[in-house]
Amino acid sequence: MRSPRTASWLPFLALLPMGPATGSAQEAETVPGVTLGLVYETEYIPPLAILPLEGTGVSAVVTTGIEAILARDLRYSDRFAVVDSLPAGFGGAGVDYGLWDQFGADWVLRGTLSAQGEGYVLELALHDIVFSTVKEEARFSLPSDVSSDFRMAVHRASDQVVEWVFGEPGMAASRIVFTMRPPGEESSKEIYAIDSDGENLQRLTWDANTVASPTWSPDGTKVLYSSWKSGRPTIYERDLVTDRERTLEPNRAGQQITPAYHPDGNQIAFALLGGGRSGLFSFNMADGCCLSHLSGGRYKDLQPTFSPNGRRLAFVSSRLGTGTPQIYVMPSTGGEAELLSPYRFGEGGWFADPDWSPRSDRVTFSGRIQGRRSPRYHILVADVQSGDSRLVQLTREGNNEDPSWAPDGRHIVFTGERSWGRGVFIVDSATGNLRTVLAGVAAEDTDWSPLLGQGAGGREVQGPGEDGSRR
Repeated sequence: MRSPRTASWLPFLALLPMGPATGSAQEAETVPGVTLGLVYETEYIPPLAILPLEGTGVSAVVTTGIEAILARDLRYSDRFAVVDSLPAGFGGAGVDYGLWDQFGADWVLRGTLSAQGEGYVLELALHDIVFSTVKEEARFSLPSDVSSDFRMAVHRASDQVVEWVFGEPGMAASRIVFTMRPPGEESSKEIYAIDSDGENLQRLTWDANTVASPTWSPDGTKVLYSSWKSGRPTIYERDLVTDRERTLEPNRAGQQITPAYHPDGNQIAFALLGGGRSGLFSFNMADGCCLSHLSGGRYKDLQPTFSPNGRRLAFVSSRLGTGTPQIYVMPSTGGEAELLSPYRFGEGGWFADPDWSPRSDRVTFSGRIQGRRSPRYHILVADVQSGDSRLVQLTREGNNEDPSWAPDGRHIVFTGERSWGRGVFIVDSATGNLRTVLAGVAAEDTDWSPLLGQGAGGREVQGPGEDGSRR
């Protein structure tokens, strides 16, 4: 959940799950008014072979390391059937299109690496085996392999390969933030970040208290979050490039929680509880002014998320009762709200953690699924563009919360609980492929960054469409 389970927020605990529930994987599962199943698209997954990098004046350790990052990124994209262990005779001086066609490959990625200054130049050529031609080729500047941005630079090359084939962005050059308790610091909860492939885990805050709801700025250089370090929940913005921190000062008392950036990077929306009128508010962080009430009052509204064009806002509300939080959508400047999550009178329902897809067409959220023995929480996706009210369930096992879309609008990160413990997971909404990002941690509040440019979101902080078928 993008909200802490702490005593300092007792008036709002009615909107939060009271701990995980367990149940058999064989249970029938339903949502009020909807029959759910695992629904995925049928798509062709083209085989892609990656040839060993040819190095000029560089060590084999560096070339094999880059090969491994490229292969894992492209495999994790869930777009290709990656072949990186090749039989003898397939890595010669050229690309024999006939031979590769017999081998069954659609694409072959060939590359060279050369030293340049303190870094490297990576040259990649993508060969289209079906049409016997070079599809695309490009040069990528990589920093030194001891640089903190080295792996992110290779991730950007991987994303370019995805875009060459599918005309859509990849998601390798991105990071995920979440909260968890630092080892040996059971009284606090801090923000951590990790690369999309599960590497480069870094701690971002040292508040020595509870933090919650971290969210990335649209340019990937800042993180907005709520912290209890001043005694009450207050929203802070941390610049990951300069390591400077700003405090939200709306000139209004109350508990500031669940912030979200507007796509313009200047406006934010957040929930303000107590100190007067409660509900969702907007505020201009760039100018430090202009607090505006959007919704709320006698009921609780929180967890806002903007549509990519900034015109609409999805959020959680208790307006149907504190025991049945639901997802609503309204204009981002306030106005009439429409129910998005499924609801049937008398049957309840429990939905939270909305996040709007960067493709604009879908909203993901967590929902309580009623099993025969006990309820569980799963990751759901609602179509907000077609109007067909289709609801897709993406998880089946355990309890799952805190979903957030990847910049490719296809993958979703979430926190989950399995029989072996808790962790951070990623699911591909098209194929259902699931992988573990970080195991054995009681993480919460995941948020996936946009694609990151040079140095954006990658600095370690010190502290105290197409279906791919062409045949």
